[in-house]
Amino acid sequence: MEKIKMNPIVEMDGDEMTRILWKEIKEELLLPFLDLKTEYYDLGLVSRDATDDQITIDAANAVKRLHVGVKCATITPNAQRMEEYHLKQMWKSPNGTIRAILDGTVFRAPILTGMIPAYVPTWKKPITIARHAYGDLYKGTEYRVPCPGTATLSFKGIDGTEFSQTVYDYECPGVLQGIYNKDSSIESFARSCFNFALATKQDLWFSAKDTISKQYDQTFKLIFQRIFDEEYKQKFEDAGITYFYTLIDDAVARVMRSEGGFIWACKNYDGDVMSDMVSAAFGSLAMMTSVLVSPDGNFEYEAAHGTITRHYYRYLKGEQTSSNPIATIFAWSGALGKRGELDENERLQKFASDLEKACLDTVKAGTMTGDLANLCGRKGVNSLTFLKAVRARLEEKYA
Repeated sequence: MEKIKMNPIVEMDGDEMTRILWKEIKEELLLPFLDLKTEYYDLGLVSRDATDDQITIDAANAVKRLHVGVKCATITPNAQRMEEYHLKQMWKSPNGTIRAILDGTVFRAPILTGMIPAYVPTWKKPITIARHAYGDLYKGTEYRVPCPGTATLSFKGIDGTEFSQTVYDYECPGVLQGIYNKDSSIESFARSCFNFALATKQDLWFSAKDTISKQYDQTFKLIFQRIFDEEYKQKFEDAGITYFYTLIDDAVARVMRSEGGFIWACKNYDGDVMSDMVSAAFGSLAMMTSVLVSPDGNFEYEAAHGTITRHYYRYLKGEQTSSNPIATIFAWSGALGKRGELDENERLQKFASDLEKACLDTVKAGTMTGDLANLCGRKGVNSLTFLKAVRARLEEKYA
């Protein structure tokens, strides 16, 4: 067949087992069918350390320029990784850096195969997690308190405003952390959520803990309500969908009793945790899509899971692994589909759709990796065998 032409997207490579899968996905499912055009950035931990993390910044700015990117899972180093990789410093989350630069919202939703019943019996439809993509723990400042003393929170404004308050009088060593956010990012988060709800015709829930966090979380609540009342209330009524705010503990209880089919907006860390909970309850952490959407029309697609470290160490020993590549495949299909949509490239859009269907049809036919096979009472295959089965379906389609 004549390979499908396309304009370039930003390609961000990653770490460990997902880096291996990334290469195999390109070789088996993309290069045989596409004249694949990408602007490549290696965001593997070794490369980030060698460039003092400048490559992460460059990749994010490339997404702003080309409007579409696809990212492999990456390591956010801790003390153990510092020693293992001999790093210069404990680099911050690359996802956090990219999100801050793009000022977007992360929308995560489970990939449903119809083969795996949800662990929550009432869940019949996907639950989309809208995760704020700025600030909080991912850009926090931390300090190990070495001895008794007083910790204060202070601010000096350019208009002369000054504020200082005691956080805690330490009677022994401990830890201290400061986090921040800003109105402009929260406003972008709110509008992204409202627009996504209107585009998908889904109800929108937003949850935080303003009863405890009477400034930080309440600011989120008030900004969401103001923008909804001023800009979106009538649009939601016309679309027949609803928006409401509730405390996050109440939201969790409501979610567990629901049938799904709505968008649940959360602050940055809350969204990170809840998206893992939702994906696991729908069957597998490897079955979760993730797209970062910025208010100025930029899109970055990735898998919601990590780098599959345990399988990578087995791979280094020469052992066969059964890592699930579906979420990473859907990251590629999402980016390719969006590139096709923005460029009005119907062939590329159709290929992205066909790629996703080939994955799901392969699972439904009984060929799946170990994580899904264990849930279905079947025998799993290794990752490459699964990819080759998907490729066979695409070759039949495009023969």
